[in-house]
Amino acid sequence: MEKLEGMQAPQFSLPDENGEIVSLRDFEGKKYVILYFYPKDATPGCTTQACDFRDAHQSFSDLNAVILGVSPDNEASHQRFIEKQGLPFSLLVDEHHEAAEAYGVWKLKKMFGKEYMGIERSTFLIDPTGTVVKEWRKVKVKGHIDEALATLEQLTKKA
Repeated sequence: MEKLEGMQAPQFSLPDENGEIVSLRDFEGKKYVILYFYPKDATPGCTTQACDFRDAHQSFSDLNAVILGVSPDNEASHQRFIEKQGLPFSLLVDEHHEAAEAYGVWKLKKMFGKEYMGIERSTFLIDPTGTVVKEWRKVKVKGHIDEALATLEQLTKKA
């Protein structure tokens, strides 16, 4: 997958945890979007990542950014995850991995000698014009949110 940085972000329309359709174009001209793809609700790494975003949510909001998590899990799974972890942002349902494929994060993975298709943990920072201004692929959870926040702070200082 070629890099998306500097390019228009692939458009998507996906249901959130309540079945409401959320589209990237909803935020155009208004907000930065932190779009993060993660493998599965309520797994250790994904829970840590979601809670890190939760804990930094106000800082992202102060910089005019909205956080959207995306995984193949269904609405009910997302609702439970949001409730249990007190997440103040929406999780989008990508059951058929259309958005994951458009962003190049639907990958062949290996675990315990088995191969399967799944989400490669990745984050995209999209500016109000709909351009991908930064992408992080193969994300390591520790320290990632701080890096994303620092990048957003630098961008908003320039604006």
